[in-house]
Amino acid sequence: MSKGRELKRLEKELNDIKNSQALFTAESVGGDLTHWRAKMAGPKETPYESGTFFLEIKVGEDYPYSPPKIRFTTKIWHPNISSQTGAICLDVLGKEWSPALTIRTALLSIQALLSLPEPDDPQDAEVASMYKSNRPLFLQTAKYWTATFAQETEDKTHEEIVQRIVDMGFEAAQAKSALEKFDWDETRALNSLLG
Repeated sequence: MSKGRELKRLEKELNDIKNSQALFTAESVGGDLTHWRAKMAGPKETPYESGTFFLEIKVGEDYPYSPPKIRFTTKIWHPNISSQTGAICLDVLGKEWSPALTIRTALLSIQALLSLPEPDDPQDAEVASMYKSNRPLFLQTAKYWTATFAQETEDKTHEEIVQRIVDMGFEAAQAKSALEKFDWDETRALNSLLG
């Protein structure tokens, strides 16, 4: 697909999401149609229901023939999502992807995955093991992570995030550099500064 047609498709997909009644929204990052940020409400009657989760979406040059790369930037306790990196194990983001699918379809599938985890095909073995062997502890942990990490905190401005790291004793330039390196993921940036 030519670059122009690809961008037109992405623009249409983004508008379709903005005009839909889904429990998620998406916007391009800095006007770049190949880099999106999505915001998703945790589904009702799940340990994620009180949370707001942010995801990063990156679209490669071979889209729609290859799936978009989507990961959670909000920490989440789920068998099919890495508690460390936010990587998602979901067939439509891999071998089941088809050019007929859209990013909206992928986000709907991710939302369904939050309601119905698949612990036999895990991304995070530790979480999957807990899900299978101690469901009450899994639910308690998932609710705790939702209350701790998924409370709209990512809507803080970049200046506020830099200031929080400066308040911990780091230089502003150092903090900003680390945050940019890790796509404004405060936890990963802090780990790199402390490491």
